[in-house]
Amino acid sequence: MSPPSHTAAVRYIYEQHHSWLHGWLKGKLHNACDAADVAHDTFVRILGGRHAAQIIEPRDYLATIARGLVIDRYRRRAIERAYIQTLAERPEATAISEEDKAIIIETLVAVDKALCGLGERARRIFMLSQLEGLTYQQIADQLQVSLTTVKKHMIRALTECALTMASL
Repeated sequence: MSPPSHTAAVRYIYEQHHSWLHGWLKGKLHNACDAADVAHDTFVRILGGRHAAQIIEPRDYLATIARGLVIDRYRRRAIERAYIQTLAERPEATAISEEDKAIIIETLVAVDKALCGLGERARRIFMLSQLEGLTYQQIADQLQVSLTTVKKHMIRALTECALTMASL
């Protein structure tokens, strides 16, 4: 007998474990709508893969994916709040359409994700340069690293950001 197809395996996992996942997420998120969204996104992620038939412990697998999605959700909300707060603190009134706001937030989330993959030093150097406006030499002095180290990390960070922007 041949193993079940990917789609059949996803269907089986959904039928057997969706209720459990939704309940588990409701306990974590304290919101049925958010739990339903994350449960849905979890199964979309599994469906987009190709290995559902090889999943041995579905609940562990579902929980791992869902945890990552919850972290992404909190990160996105934190970025949205920071963006809205930044707009509110601007002296001039800024009118931004909902579409532009969504594009800006998507871009910020993507850049944040790219920067999180860099490591703490590279991320710190990038932030000091781009947000604080420090020169490379000032960053080197503040972090007590060489100018070459600052340049190396900036090249890496800017490359990651460029690759992220190109994929949007």
